[in-house]
Amino acid sequence: MPAVVVSGSGENQEFEGRITVYVIVCVIIAAFGGLMFGYDIGISGGVTSMDDFLKKFFPAVFEKKHHALENNYCKYDNQFLQLFTSCLYLAALIASFVASKVCSKYGRKLTMQIASIFFIIGVILTAGGINIEMIIFGRIFLGFGVGFANQAVPLFLSEIAPPNLRGALNISFQLFITIGILVSNLINYYTTNVHPHGWRISLGIAGVPALMLCLGSILICETPTSLIERHKVEEGRKVLRKIRGVENVDDEFDSIIHACEMAKQVKDPFRKLMKPVSRPQLVISICLQIFQQFTGINAIMFYAPVLFQTVGFGNDAALLSSVITGLVNVFSTVVSIYVVDRAGRRILLLEACVQMFISQVIIGIILFKELKTTGDNLSKGEAIFVVISVCTFVMGFAWSWGPLGWLIPSEIFPLETRSAGFAFAVSTNMLFTFIIGQAFLSMLCQMQAGIFFFFAAWVIIMGAFTWFLLPETKGVPVDAMVDKVWKQHWFWRSFMIEDDRPDVKVV
Repeated sequence: MPAVVVSGSGENQEFEGRITVYVIVCVIIAAFGGLMFGYDIGISGGVTSMDDFLKKFFPAVFEKKHHALENNYCKYDNQFLQLFTSCLYLAALIASFVASKVCSKYGRKLTMQIASIFFIIGVILTAGGINIEMIIFGRIFLGFGVGFANQAVPLFLSEIAPPNLRGALNISFQLFITIGILVSNLINYYTTNVHPHGWRISLGIAGVPALMLCLGSILICETPTSLIERHKVEEGRKVLRKIRGVENVDDEFDSIIHACEMAKQVKDPFRKLMKPVSRPQLVISICLQIFQQFTGINAIMFYAPVLFQTVGFGNDAALLSSVITGLVNVFSTVVSIYVVDRAGRRILLLEACVQMFISQVIIGIILFKELKTTGDNLSKGEAIFVVISVCTFVMGFAWSWGPLGWLIPSEIFPLETRSAGFAFAVSTNMLFTFIIGQAFLSMLCQMQAGIFFFFAAWVIIMGAFTWFLLPETKGVPVDAMVDKVWKQHWFWRSFMIEDDRPDVKVV
């Protein structure tokens, strides 16, 4: 089915093309970058709850965990333990800006290959770690890999997809993140009883998706936009024909040429981002990343085994409960793939805000009333209800703020600031992932059940932002966003007055 492209003059024209098997293969291979990221998110919480790992690297936490009178909310409050999880995201923050330059100068494909190499080095260091310095150093290399992958993969997916399927294909990145989380939970469930090196197995298997991305990226093509941007015009046309499955790609090719010509006029894309005309895309991209983290999702996914142990599950039962939430995460993301290009972005985000708010409040109330700082945990029924509420929360996040937090920033920037703008989005995501990862266990210790009311309050803010300031981008071609979205929005159109681009007509 051809993609509808809206011209600057308001006329509609269809680009010829269809979804091809080759595009699907490219999407699957690229999405292994998401599998790397997701596996790490899930594996960290499981490993940090394993006794063998704690005894070797964090003996103080191991003692607190098994102390009979220890505060239920503070069993795992240790800055070095949190640093093990969160240092990756600080490294990814720094790497994302370097990756932006590499992405623009050398292409999306090479950037993904570099990401996989960094990740493999990190896996070797962490799985073979003999002291805390070695595993922290390994986590930093993993962070470099995540930073490069999260910069390149969503851009690659958005640029290779036809406009009418851009949402669904881009969300494959988030789908693979959720699959990575699920796989890591399953592996943790089995390796927790493999003594004394089960944690090494868990960390070592992270190399599998990285190796798949490294080898698979040899087979995939570069995006036509990246090729043309780097003056490989005829190669770009050839690839465009290949991915669209038709010979006549002149209209789409001309629109990419035009966008690249506009991009050449911008010598410093980061400076262009600071201009008012770039304000809507930049503000929305940064806010989406902040909001994504302040839903509390990564706090829950990082530490799901720890959280479930806190409310009374044993170690095995806690890991099994994490597997259940992982399954919910995967299937809910599949729902998003089906719905996003039909219902649109805004409706998914707004519905999820209601669902996540209710879930967070229920969890907070149960823990506030029933889970004391010392002594008995929740009853079995109450603990199961907490798991159900967590699953409901994860469900809402997985079909909205999870995938759309990556999709929307990858599709709203014009070509001249696309890589730089997305670097800001990735780095913001990594910064706030680091902050939440580093602070969550301490916040849980200090705020106790109140932490869930804290995240619920943020969900209200997110909903208001979406309602008033986030326009719908469903079905709008990437290079027509300025005319069809920003210049039509009640608030953001005032920033388009100083648009120094010529009247863009996507033909």
